[in-house]
Formats: sequence, C-alpha cells, structure tokens
Amino acid sequence: MADPWASLKGAKYISLTTFRKNGTPVPTPVWFAELDSRVVVYTLDNSGKIKRIRNNAHVELAASDARGTIQGPKLQGSASIIPAGQAQRLEAALNRKYPWKRLFNLFARIRRTPRVYLDISSAS
Repeated sequence: MADPWASLKGAKYISLTTFRKNGTPVPTPVWFAELDSRVVVYTLDNSGKIKRIRNNAHVELAASDARGTIQGPKLQGSASIIPAGQAQRLEAALNRKYPWKRLFNLFARIRRTPRVYLDISSAS
C-alpha cells in the first residue's frame, strides 16, 4: 500500500485547512509529525481550527512553508481531537521532530493553557 502522506516527507510545516460551517476553507500553517500512518498536530484547545473540526472533521493538508504557502499536493483527511493528557505518543512524535517544542510545553503548563492534539487519518 502506498504511503498516503508521502508528499509531506521532509516538510517542516503543513498547511492544515479546516472548514467553517458555511464551507469556507481556512488554511493554517502548523507543525506536524507522522505516527503510524497518521499525521499529528498540536494546538490550543480554544483555537479556531479546533472549533471548526468539532463541527466538521474533514481537513486538507499540504506541505507548506512557515507562512502557509503550499509546496505540494493537497491531501484529504479526517481529524480526531485528542486531549493532551491522553496523547503521550502523539506528543512524543512531535517532540522528536521539534525538540524546542518542549519549551512551549513548559510554558503551556505554567500558564495552564489547555492543549490538544489532532490525530489525522487519510481519507483515501
């Protein structure tokens, strides 16, 4: 079976597109990691993308730069929201790819900022 995320290999960022209730796409550049044929993303629980995913789990992903400029084909996926307390493997995958993320984790804990992870599976 072909790797559904092959076009993301080597990318530091992806453009994660979520959809408003009216169907309007909202792209956001994010850090990501691959884990067991899935894509993992970290964000704050009160972010707009989480609100949109709670209404519509369908997402689009594409390799991008830090500003969100698309650098590869768009891929279709379905996102599940995982609370930080239940996401040790997902967090570890992101920490391996972005070691400095541990500093962000520390600040988030100090500020008691609710964090969540997105576990994205391929729609194809």
